[in-house]
Amino acid sequence: MDIAWMAWTWQTAAFFAFIAVLLAGMTLWELVSPGGAPRHGVLGLDTTRGDRLFISLLGSAFIHLGWLALIDTPLWGASIVSVLFALAVFRWV
Repeated sequence: MDIAWMAWTWQTAAFFAFIAVLLAGMTLWELVSPGGAPRHGVLGLDTTRGDRLFISLLGSAFIHLGWLALIDTPLWGASIVSVLFALAVFRWV
């Protein structure tokens, strides 16, 4: 795959591929188990599965940006925190 015309690195392409896999997985989840009815969580919001995925992705972006700004270690730690954040969002939000 020639992605050089976009000046992307393989990490950027992997990130967007991961987002595509997440969206495909959410679609498959909805097809297998329909009825992702809104759920009232701890934030006082009624959220669906897609809302919780969006909140997880947005929160993960901020976690990574904060990690880059405040901590001088590799981003693996931020990725672990982001996964834990996403699990918490899907469980309690």
